[in-house]
Amino acid sequence: MHVKTGDEVLVITGKDKGKRGKIKEALPKDRRVVIEGLNIIKRHLKQRGPGKPSGIIEREAPLDASNVMLICPRCGRAARTGHRFLEETDDRGRQRKVRFCKACNETIDE
Repeated sequence: MHVKTGDEVLVITGKDKGKRGKIKEALPKDRRVVIEGLNIIKRHLKQRGPGKPSGIIEREAPLDASNVMLICPRCGRAARTGHRFLEETDDRGRQRKVRFCKACNETIDE
């Protein structure tokens, strides 16, 4: 996936189009992300014991990862991303793979 937990993103489609938020949770198996304060849904809950009252709660629903664009921390704008391999290696001897911004050509991952 082109985004990770903690990245700042811009929503490009849907009811929250144009809004920015931070990724709270990434679900790579389903290719979905949960963004703080966006894509709010209401759930009607039954009482599940004395400590958990019933009611209507609001929470963030997962959004498809293709509907968000990463905001580059260097240039500050929403940009497409790519992957490249660095010369340095990780602990297993493989080249390190990092994301880069296609607008300013700077690496995003440190």
